Amino acid sequence: MNVAVLAHERFPDRAKTAVGVLRYADYDVTAVLDRDRAGERVADHLPDVQDAPIVADIDDVPDPVDALVIGIAPIGGEFDESWRPDVRGAIERGCDVLSGLHYFLAEDEEFAALADDRGVELRDLRRPPAELSVADGRAREVDADVVLTVGTDCSTGKMTTSAELVAAARERGIDAALIPTGQTGVLIEDWGIVVDRVPSDFVAGAVERMVRERGDDHDLLVVEGQGSITHPAYSAVTCGILHGAMPDALVLCHEAGREAIHGYEEFAIPPVAEVASLYEDLAAPVADTTVAAGALNTDQLDAADANQAVIEYATAIDAPATDPVRFGAGELLDALR
Repeated sequence: MNVAVLAHERFPDRAKTAVGVLRYADYDVTAVLDRDRAGERVADHLPDVQDAPIVADIDDVPDPVDALVIGIAPIGGEFDESWRPDVRGAIERGCDVLSGLHYFLAEDEEFAALADDRGVELRDLRRPPAELSVADGRAREVDADVVLTVGTDCSTGKMTTSAELVAAARERGIDAALIPTGQTGVLIEDWGIVVDRVPSDFVAGAVERMVRERGDDHDLLVVEGQGSITHPAYSAVTCGILHGAMPDALVLCHEAGREAIHGYEEFAIPPVAEVASLYEDLAAPVADTTVAAGALNTDQLDAADANQAVIEYATAIDAPATDPVRFGAGELLDALR
């Protein structure tokens, strides 16, 4: 499928869904929409993903294009009204629209009427399944090894690390599967539950449901983590995933140089060793698990500084570590297996 990806004013650093689609999804990206970078190309910023032109709006997207993907999610997942002309224009061109926002496009009167008229789908990825339940505490019964990526903050590379781990495992002949819990993972895998839209009592149950659904058909499950247990706003979903997955091992994800919670800068990120211990202690009542490895995002560092940062991170958390995008996920996989 040919898609255009909307990432206005945020590409690439604050457009993790857009970057995830470019790097991992089975889509051909026709163009990225970012009015601030129009005339540039994806390769100018991300040389290791598929290339595409960056354009100002939907009218500049070349054919063919089958769908528009909302590739950014502001804090709170709200819809930015400055995007309305692009979404309207995509629908008028006969494109489906895929959105991971908390704002459901299918409930927007203008978009819904126009989509009905043009016969296109508005796919709200965060809409939870109709039938949800509390957890039964049975995720540990699956045959697969279960690994969960956890973070020191949001947007520290949990989804990326999960995808890289699954790819590395498959290259070694290990039957691995990704358990998607966020909008980017669901876009990439074309299944899953975006758990931060699930009622809090049912988050652990939603994760358990996915683990049990796939756990006896694979040797390794990598559960995509969300948020951080130390986040002042999003810790609830993090805890729900941790307890629902009952993981055998954890991978702690961090961004080199980040010292405060993004968007909540008055809250410092605790030392990474303390964060690792918090995850282990919180999991302990339901799963005897440890932080077995660390993933460090070194994108903002040069090669020499990146190597040193990884060494220091591994020492701090007392576990093997790497940047899975820059250096590959093999070392993480060795630690986990």
